[in-house]
Amino acid sequence: MPAQTDTASSSRALIDSARRVVLTEAAALQALAPRIDGAFAQACTLILASHGRVVTSGLGKSGHIARKIAATLASTGTPAFFVHSGEASHGDLGMITPGDVVLALSYSGETEELLTILPLLKRQSIPLLAMTGKPGSTLARRSDVHLDASVPAEACPLGLAPTASTTAALALGDALAIALLEARGFTADDFAVSHPAGSLGRRLLLRIEDVMHRGAGVPAVAQDATLIEALMEMTRKGLGMTAIVDAQQRLLGVFTDGDLRRALDGGTSDLRGTPVREVMTRTPRSIAPQRLAGEAAQLMEQHKIQGLLVVDGEYLVGVVTFLDLLRAKVV
Repeated sequence: MPAQTDTASSSRALIDSARRVVLTEAAALQALAPRIDGAFAQACTLILASHGRVVTSGLGKSGHIARKIAATLASTGTPAFFVHSGEASHGDLGMITPGDVVLALSYSGETEELLTILPLLKRQSIPLLAMTGKPGSTLARRSDVHLDASVPAEACPLGLAPTASTTAALALGDALAIALLEARGFTADDFAVSHPAGSLGRRLLLRIEDVMHRGAGVPAVAQDATLIEALMEMTRKGLGMTAIVDAQQRLLGVFTDGDLRRALDGGTSDLRGTPVREVMTRTPRSIAPQRLAGEAAQLMEQHKIQGLLVVDGEYLVGVVTFLDLLRAKVV
């Protein structure tokens, strides 16, 4: 029994510790929001007016956050890259060119490696944005724009490990990226260009016309076809449906496995004599070939269906199924 009690007490202590961390960091973000002011807008304006890249730099944990901010900026329409502040004065400063904007991160604002390169940045008239937790620090005072990322307390009980402060800096970097994204009118298509790989890229780049069945692979029968003829077409094409079209291939309806079950439940028994138009669904779900494949997945999930007819205006041009989207790794 004592061992079980000790285990329970240990578990509670771990949970309590974790919750304190989360609440402390949440409080840091709450305190940060009111300090996003004119300086933030000025920082965005400098970046938008520049003809180069945003170069982020920092050391230690601030360096890790600076690297992530650069990656977020680059993926959301603001060209950016990271330069390690310790390497900058040993040759990497040559990566920074006139037209760039430097975003330097240091919670203390006194990181020696960053302060060393400030005169060189000034000599090239490169704007300096500083993100620190000390508005009176050397880095803050020498910057063109200072972003205050100070926090009431670190989540670390020793007050030593950067925790709440790095969370605040990361959130402030995200705020910069998204504000710039919106200011540039950056779209999902723009985002896809820098994310071509993986399921995200496929959802943003792949279009219906890239994955749909077309031509002879599209199940379709005339409106005067019988139920048995519609069933034979469904069997041949193996998609669980067939479109109903007129002589010009205008879409009139769809006949699915579900329509067959409902017809049989309703008393229809003459499969060879009943016209399919009498039991078809007259308002089928459809999508244009230029729409994103991800949109087709959303429609199928929303309406609990396994396929969509693809129409160009009112004309049938293809069929796309949930299985097609799975094969294309869209879902």
